[in-house]
Amino acid sequence: MASTDTTATAAGKGTDKADDLAGLEAGLDALDAVQVNRTPVREVLLKKVLPPLTAVALVVVAWQVLVWAEVTEDYKLPAPSAVWNSVSEMWLQGTLLEVVWTSVSRGLLGFLLALAIGTPLGLLVARVKFVRAAIGPVLSGLQSLPSVAWVPPAVIWLGLNDKMMFAVILLGAVPSIANGLVSGVDQVPPLFLRAGRTLGATGLRGTWHIVMPAALPGYVAGLKQGWAFSWRSLMAAEIIASSPDLGLGLGQLLENGRNNADMPGVFLAIILILIVGIAIDLLLFSPLERWVLRSRGLLVKS
Repeated sequence: MASTDTTATAAGKGTDKADDLAGLEAGLDALDAVQVNRTPVREVLLKKVLPPLTAVALVVVAWQVLVWAEVTEDYKLPAPSAVWNSVSEMWLQGTLLEVVWTSVSRGLLGFLLALAIGTPLGLLVARVKFVRAAIGPVLSGLQSLPSVAWVPPAVIWLGLNDKMMFAVILLGAVPSIANGLVSGVDQVPPLFLRAGRTLGATGLRGTWHIVMPAALPGYVAGLKQGWAFSWRSLMAAEIIASSPDLGLGLGQLLENGRNNADMPGVFLAIILILIVGIAIDLLLFSPLERWVLRSRGLLVKS
């Protein structure tokens, strides 16, 4: 009888331990799982849309107040209504979207070319010590060099054409993308690399499956900076190297406003350049950043 009780007790303890282990495993799985809850539309409007719209409205109000206060002459500080009239005029003429697309298409194509060059260059610098010692400082120096400095030699070398524009974009964006990837690779824990080698992930396979995913946050930061340099480089090239053969882009629009003393046109060009930069960030890089954070369990809500 005592033996039967002992067996039953042991069986009960075994069951309890199994239940505890199952509960612990379920708890760990719950911790590992990323809870993705869709944010209500109203909350998105209140937290993400309303604040920037409020900031823009305050800027416009302050701008109009300065105009009413006559802090300077009208030809130096036009009213918001004058800028709006310039927008309406270009829209009615059918040139507004054409001007924007001319610059956006150049900027995106130049950025894609910089991405295709900067990514393998960054991996090469990050993984080969001799290459890093040879050209690593050069990349850092090129990143700090103002993009506008490349416009005069690019015009002399290539002439007033799209090749010159893309050359200036590449010289401005490639170092940023490469250095961003180098920084991301440097932050990869050595344990990941050793584990990858143990599992047979070496060479290109290790780069694709271990290095690039682990370096993704730094790489994305480099991509954002690379786009910023691409856009700034393009605007500098369009402002300095204006030509009818190049078509009318936002940089040329800004320069034409300066030449014609058309301050509403100047303000319009500046606003359009700013809007394009913000739109590209919101449409491309912000979703990419959220995906990276979500894949690492660092973003609770989407």
